[in-house]
This record gives sequence, C-alpha cells and structure tokens, in this order.
Amino acid sequence: MKHFLRCLLYIAALGVVFFVVGRLVPKSWFKADHFPWRCYSYEQAIWKALRVKQWQAKGPDMSRIFTNIMPAKKLKRQTLSDLPRMIQETCVAEWTHGILSLAMLWFWPGLGGICMTAVYILLGNLPFIVVQRFNRPRLQKLLLKQQRNMQIRNLPRYEEQLLTTIAP
Repeated sequence: MKHFLRCLLYIAALGVVFFVVGRLVPKSWFKADHFPWRCYSYEQAIWKALRVKQWQAKGPDMSRIFTNIMPAKKLKRQTLSDLPRMIQETCVAEWTHGILSLAMLWFWPGLGGICMTAVYILLGNLPFIVVQRFNRPRLQKLLLKQQRNMQIRNLPRYEEQLLTTIAP
C-alpha cells in the first residue's frame, strides 16, 4: 500500500510539473505537419473503430479548467482565429502525455510497478493522446477551409485593385 500511495503522489506531481512545462516549452517546436505530430489518413479508420467522437468529451479537459491559458474547444466565429494555436496545443498535449507515460516506467520496479504503469498508460495517457490525434486533422481541415474562404472573399478586391492599376 505504501508503494501505491507514493506512486499516486508521484503521478500527481508529474502531472502538475509537466502541465507547467507544456505551457513554458516553445510552441515553435510543435509543427503539426511534421513527424511525430503529423496525422496520417489511416488513423481516422482506427479512431472511428474506437468511437473516439462519442467518448472524447467525457474525460477531463484542461481548457475547461484553465480558461485563460488555453483556447476554448467550442468554436465560435470569434474564436476561429485561435485555430493555429489550438492545433499547436494538440501537439503540446500529445507530447506531454507521451512524456508522462515514459516517466512512469522507471518509478516502481517489479510486477506491481509494471501493472500500475500499464494501467496508467492505458487509462491515464493513451486516451488523451488518441483524442489529440483525432482532433488535430479536424482542426487542420477547418483552418484550411477558413483560409480558402478568406482567399475567396479577398479575391474580388484583389482583382479590382489589379484592374485599376492596369487600366489607363
């Protein structure tokens, strides 16, 4: 029991420390279209089979707890400008949960530690990594659509400017 309580305390402390580290680490390190953050098309079939869309909102969400630090998940017309930051935040969250999974591997040696680590990874981190990888392509598609709409809206103005500079 003593090991179990120490393990829980260690997990809680790691969570707090890596949350802060995730806020401090330069966001430029996380490019959603580069390895390992890049999502591949075959992943969507896996997420569909796991029914991620149905259970993703049931877990804890740091953006609900720290509303001033992270962009809201509910997109409104005013928050669409947050899309690039939201995409980066999915990379940061994935990185944080990956590091947390690895950090647990060495703490509690023996069979009890292996079991606790497996439970911690499978229930405490893997679902959050899956949710980030599920949401990132959706956010990227939305950003691309938004950028195309902006280009279409600005096209008539650009053509008008072009015609006025060319016309005698």
